[in-house]
Amino acid sequence: MYPNRKTALAAAALLAAAATAVAGCGGGGPSNTTAPSAAGCPDVLREAKAAVQRAENPDTSWNGPTAGPAAVPGKSLVYVAQTMTNPGVAGVAKGVREAAQAIGWNVRVIDGDGTPAGIQAALGQAVTLKPSGIVIGGFDPRLTSQQVARAEAAGIPLVGWHAVSSPGPSTDPKLFTNVTTKVEEVAKASADWVIARSGGSAGVVVFTDDSIPFAGTKSRLIEQRLAACPGVQVLAHKNIPIPDASRRTPQEVSSLLSRLQQKWTYSVAINDLYFDDAAPAFRAAGKPGSGPPHNIGAGDGDPSAFRRINSKQYQAATVPEPLSQQGWQIVDEFNRAFAGRPASGYVAPVHIATAENSAGATSWDPRGYQQAYEKIWHG
Repeated sequence: MYPNRKTALAAAALLAAAATAVAGCGGGGPSNTTAPSAAGCPDVLREAKAAVQRAENPDTSWNGPTAGPAAVPGKSLVYVAQTMTNPGVAGVAKGVREAAQAIGWNVRVIDGDGTPAGIQAALGQAVTLKPSGIVIGGFDPRLTSQQVARAEAAGIPLVGWHAVSSPGPSTDPKLFTNVTTKVEEVAKASADWVIARSGGSAGVVVFTDDSIPFAGTKSRLIEQRLAACPGVQVLAHKNIPIPDASRRTPQEVSSLLSRLQQKWTYSVAINDLYFDDAAPAFRAAGKPGSGPPHNIGAGDGDPSAFRRINSKQYQAATVPEPLSQQGWQIVDEFNRAFAGRPASGYVAPVHIATAENSAGATSWDPRGYQQAYEKIWHG
C-alpha cells in the first residue's frame, strides 16, 4: 500500500469528480454471471467492460521520458521508508537502489517502522546525514513538518513516493515532485473490474486504512464508483490500519464470513497485503482459492500479490504500481532537480494484472524503462 495524504480541498475535488463520473446512470441490464440479476446500469456496465479490457492489455511499452539532463555525478540519497514491511514501500526502495547504482550515486534506506515517532526520527536522521536528496517513502510529509522544514533550510530537495495524492510537484508540503499513479484512476479501475466481472451484480467488502487520508480517499472513490450500479452493494467498509493488518484481518474476515455468508462475492482492498492476511481465514472457512469472494487489490502489486493471483489463492487481480520503474523515476527526478531542470511530469498508466495477462510474472513495469533512463543519464 502506499500511504499518502492530500489536502481536504483536493480530496473533495477528487470525490466530486468521481461523483460526476458515476452520475446519470439508470435502468437495468442482464447479468453475464450466475447472479440472479444485474440490477445496475447498462451504460456503466458497458463502460466498465471497455475500461477493464484496455487496462488488462499486456502491451505496456515505455511511454515515459526519453530526454533529460545527463547524470550529475557524486550525489547521495536517503530513502526514508514509512515501513519496510509495506511491500510497496520496499519495492520502490529496491528500485531506487538499482537506479542509484546505474547512475553512480550512493543511497541509504532508513526505516520509519510505521509509527509517527519512528518516521519523524528517521527523517530527522536523514536530514542530519546531509545527503543530496531525500525520498519521502510512502508517508505524509506533514507528519514530519519540523524535519521537512529543516531539510528545506538545508537546501535538500525532497521527492515523494505516494506522499500526497496527486502526481507532480507540490508546494504544500514542498516536494520537487511526487511519484504516484492517479488515485482516482486506480480506484475507478478496481471498481470497474468488479462491475464488469460480476455483470453489475455483486456483494462487496472494502478493506481500507482510514487513518491514511490517501487510502480513505481511495476507498471512498471505489465505493462511489461501485454505487453506479444499484446491483452492486457495498456490504461492509472495514477500516483496518496497515500496521495492524496481520493481527486484525484474519479475525475480521472470519466475522464477515459468518455474518455475510453467500452475500459476499467480491472484495476490494486499498492494498494487496490485506488478502495475504485474509487467506488463512478464507482457507479455514473452506472457501475456494479462486473465489468467491473474488478479490482485487487497488494498489501496490508486490510479488506476493502476483503469486496469489497466478496460483489462484484468494486474489484474482491487482491494480499494480510499477514499483521498480517508480524507483528509477525517483532517481531521474532528483537528477533533474540537481541539474536545475523541472520535474518530468511522467505518470505511469493504470494497469490491471490477472493470471491471464501476467504470464507468471511477479511484478509489472512498463517495458524498456531502464534502458530509457540509462540513455538519458549516460547517452
